Amino acid sequence: MNLVDEAVQHKVFGEGQVVEQSDTSITVAFDDEHKRFVYPDSLKTFLILKDRDLAERLGAALSERKEREEILEERRAKEEEREALERERQARLKSNKIHESSQIVFWLEEDETEDVLEKWEAFTGTVQSGKSAGEPNRAARLRPNSAAVLTVRHEDEEEIDRRVIGLYMVPDTFYGNETNDGIVPAHETYRIPLTEEEADSVFFWDYYMNRRYPDRATWNSGVYRYFDNVWTAQLLKDVYALKTDETERERVKQFYDYFCRVNLLDPTSIPEREGTRTRMSS
Repeated sequence: MNLVDEAVQHKVFGEGQVVEQSDTSITVAFDDEHKRFVYPDSLKTFLILKDRDLAERLGAALSERKEREEILEERRAKEEEREALERERQARLKSNKIHESSQIVFWLEEDETEDVLEKWEAFTGTVQSGKSAGEPNRAARLRPNSAAVLTVRHEDEEEIDRRVIGLYMVPDTFYGNETNDGIVPAHETYRIPLTEEEADSVFFWDYYMNRRYPDRATWNSGVYRYFDNVWTAQLLKDVYALKTDETERERVKQFYDYFCRVNLLDPTSIPEREGTRTRMSS
């Protein structure tokens, strides 16, 4: 707000006129001297505008400015807190030897989904070339903190429409680099199947994103890929919100709390999903 030429009253120097103004100061001409004051703070304490209407409008503008500054400061403080927590979490991950993407997602054919959900185990496929060709793949990142996400799409659907049909944790003693058969079994407790109706609203690509090609929904080859720990937490949160049966909701909550605990995630501060499909629809 331009205050140049406006009359003001000072408690000590008396009446004066604003002759210069910047973003941080104003200069007032009194009878025998010029005085510079901090702007806008001085107008809340030392100086009073003679024009009452202008003073009211300035007061309102300053109040809005203060509110904006307080909001920005609050955001900065929250961001600094979030960054500090993330640094702490990264240090703990390193200390506990937890990879950021130690979860696994399986590509299932339609005709094998019933068997996988009945046995609660999935196969990592076989090595396609080299000395180990034909041998089962070892998902070396998998550890007791790992979850498996089961996905499928119909033959007449695009890859972007791949759905999640279930999730499970691996057993407490499971290590992917120590297995020779390529079988990833389920924990006795933490298993969550989705009904066909539920799966129709839980899309894999809402969570997953290839960081090199964020707008491309292509699986390429292989029957599994690694999945970020945070993405899995986002998925579990959404499954919890989707469930209507209280018993099932409690099972998902227990799964979610356990998953966050073993992956050193704060269950109250999981970010919003930003997968390829989510990005494309926004």
